[in-house]
Amino acid sequence: MNEKTGIITFKGNPMTLLGAELKVGDTAPDFTVVDNGLAAVSLVSYTGKIKIISAVPSLDTPVCDTETRRFNLEAASLPGEIVVLTVSLDLPFAQKRWCGAAGIDKVVTLSDYRDRSFGLGYGVLIKELLLLTRAVFVVDASNVVRYIQIVPEVTGEPDYSAAIAAAKALL
Repeated sequence: MNEKTGIITFKGNPMTLLGAELKVGDTAPDFTVVDNGLAAVSLVSYTGKIKIISAVPSLDTPVCDTETRRFNLEAASLPGEIVVLTVSLDLPFAQKRWCGAAGIDKVVTLSDYRDRSFGLGYGVLIKELLLLTRAVFVVDASNVVRYIQIVPEVTGEPDYSAAIAAAKALL
């Protein structure tokens, strides 16, 4: 399994990322995750849409909460061709509960708890924590990666404006 070091820290401590190393221009790897109703969902489910994929460690933490709420707010003003997906290893039940409590209705939350196919395919599974690192990918309607931000410090927020701009540029 591919291991990458020197990319992220968690509370200042160096961490190891497991999985592929994606680059802008690569074909986005397919994955199978689970939605809040326990149905399997894959990247192919969103072919034809521009996808902003936000990977977070856990929705039940302050920065992930802030990030998902911000993307939900941004998603409200995005055209229908753009979908915002938030992927974590939280169980679907916890994601559904959190979304209900937080009023999240524009972001689609997906769980990678079953086989970590998103985390490994996108190279964002943290070896030491077995959680996803904070990252944002923009994938075009033909499933080509057009933007990547791996947030260097897991407790930091991503560059929302850059991700939104990258998605809008694909319209």
